[in-house]
Amino acid sequence: MNDPQKAPVQLSFSDKYTDEHSRQYFEKHHRKKLSDRLEHRMAERALRLAGKPASVLDLPCGTGRFWSLLAADPKRELLAADLSAAMLDVTAQVREPSVVSRFRLLQCSAFDISLPDQSVDCIFSIRLMHHIGEAVNRLAMLKEFHRVSRDTVVLSLWVDGNYKAWRRRRLDAKRRQQGERSDNRFIVSRTQFESECLAAGFEILGHVDFLPRLFMWRTYVLRKKAALPGDR
Repeated sequence: MNDPQKAPVQLSFSDKYTDEHSRQYFEKHHRKKLSDRLEHRMAERALRLAGKPASVLDLPCGTGRFWSLLAADPKRELLAADLSAAMLDVTAQVREPSVVSRFRLLQCSAFDISLPDQSVDCIFSIRLMHHIGEAVNRLAMLKEFHRVSRDTVVLSLWVDGNYKAWRRRRLDAKRRQQGERSDNRFIVSRTQFESECLAAGFEILGHVDFLPRLFMWRTYVLRKKAALPGDR
C-alpha cells in the first residue's frame, strides 16, 4: 500500500470537492428521489451477485449515499474512503450517527489505497470510473482494486450501446467543434472495458444496467481470478 515508487495519478476534477461543493453534491442527489431509488436497486442487485460480501470498502464514498444499504447487514465490516476530506466531513454530518459509527473512514486515492493487500472481501465503487477517460488510468485503478480486494469488485461506469450514449456522443462532438472543454465524464466501449478487467486479473461475474438500452449507467461485478505479476 502507498508504494513510494508508484507514480501518482492526478485527475483534473479531484480538487473541486470543497466543503461547499460536497454539500451541494449531497443536496443534488438527495433531491433526485426516483433516480436514487433506481441506483440503489441496481447496487443492491450487484451486491447479491457479488455474494453478499462480509466486508466492503466504499470508494469513493462521496456523501455516503449507499451507506444505509451497505450497513443493512449488521454483521458486515464496513470501510469508506474518499480523496476529499470535505466529503468525509460532510458525510459524517448528514448521515445517521448509528450508520456513520459502523464505518472506518480513510482519506486516500483509488489509485493508491491506504490498506494492505487483500484487506476486504469487496470494493464497492459507484460513480467514479466514468470520470476516467484514459485506458491506462482505468487499468491502474483496476489493478489497485485487485490488490486490495480478497474476492470481488462492484463498480459503475458509462457504457456504449444505448440511447443516452448515442445522445452523449453527439453532444461531445458538438462541444469539440465549438472548442469547449470536456466535463471529465466519459463513455467507454463495453468490449474495451471488459478487456481491461480481464487484463487486471478479474473475471466478469455479470452486470446490472440502470435501465437497459436507454441509460448509460452499468454496474459490473468482478471477481479476482489470479495474482498479478509484482503483487505483494
